[in-house]
Amino acid sequence: MFRFLTAGESHGPGLTVIVEGVPAGVKLTEEYIAAQLARRQRGYGRGGRMKIETDFAAIRGGVRHGLTLGAPVAMTIENRDFANWQGAMDVGPVGPEVDHRENTRVVPGHADFPGALKYMAHDMRNVLERASARETAARVAAGAVARAFLEELGIEIHSRVVSIGSVKASDTPSSEIDWDAVEECDVRTDDASTAEAMRAAIDASKADRTTIGGVFQVVAEGVPVGLGSHIQWDRKLDGRLAQAMISINAVKGVEIGRGFANTERPGREVHDVVVPAPDDPRRFRQTSNEAGGIEGGMSNGNPIVLHVAIKPIATMTDPLPSVDINTGEVIEAPYHRSDICQVPPACVIGEAMMAQVLAHAVLEKFGGDHISETSRNLDGYVASHQEFGQPSAAFGRGPEPARERTGETAGTAD
Repeated sequence: MFRFLTAGESHGPGLTVIVEGVPAGVKLTEEYIAAQLARRQRGYGRGGRMKIETDFAAIRGGVRHGLTLGAPVAMTIENRDFANWQGAMDVGPVGPEVDHRENTRVVPGHADFPGALKYMAHDMRNVLERASARETAARVAAGAVARAFLEELGIEIHSRVVSIGSVKASDTPSSEIDWDAVEECDVRTDDASTAEAMRAAIDASKADRTTIGGVFQVVAEGVPVGLGSHIQWDRKLDGRLAQAMISINAVKGVEIGRGFANTERPGREVHDVVVPAPDDPRRFRQTSNEAGGIEGGMSNGNPIVLHVAIKPIATMTDPLPSVDINTGEVIEAPYHRSDICQVPPACVIGEAMMAQVLAHAVLEKFGGDHISETSRNLDGYVASHQEFGQPSAAFGRGPEPARERTGETAGTAD
């Protein structure tokens, strides 16, 4: 099983990541992971924390001489801002002389209100420190491990911003997007005029002392047909991807393909027609990709396309009315340093979560304790599609079973 766990608080000493189930022989370096972490820290509308942190994941286990060992991969990411929070975020007991930086004022839209009641936290810093988007740095580090594994199998993951506020990018097929241009753009779009309008929307939100959300797109290319399953609800690939995306801080909606737009169109315009295609590894292809690469809970060999809606950040420089969780006093919500817009960096987090789900699904389907074994199994599976339709034990289509001698003729039905 491919999975990961994270630990750590936003202003604590650092974050810890453990990634389990990585086959041996995958090329992995700290520099590769650092490049992914740097992508998360970029983006127009980012807050002051990005000027403090330069994230680096130190590998503490599971890798030797640049190759994974098959053991859990352990990493730590230092929080440089912890130097400004010593005492308040110390692990050991502290006295009353220490400024605990107690937080008792609710931020509407944040995790602190339900968390305070759930965990009996009279100081909501016990909740908001872990609920902070700082934890997503650990996810990106874990996602880099999954990404390195998938890349060796020819699977690539990209992302772009689809909208910020009411500013929308063009509805371009993933095959026509200039992904290099997206990477160079601070709002992650390949159209210069759209990028300018998105920056203006972020600037307007900042001037209005509020925040702004949007939608981002994550695309996986080179995914083989048949990942996931229709057999049980929790094995469906689209369900697993949706859960992974909705777990990202501030995400409130996930769409597979054109899921929402297709509700307004007739069925004849929605479903992807399958035609023979001898040059395709599947021997067939779809004439469109309205389904976003997933049908019946399984990948169909097309690019997997997700759209993810992320709300405006809860913390604003012009705070909303709120209450004190301990006294019930009506007060103003606190302001915690944050971004004006987190849609561009959320793209990279979405990539990391997709990589995790796909890595799990690939190993579920093809197994392998070493990357060469996984690759060999995948190659054999893809090659077997060329035999599809022919009598083959591999597909459970051996000789026709002997018919009982009851005088029945071929074609007789009950």
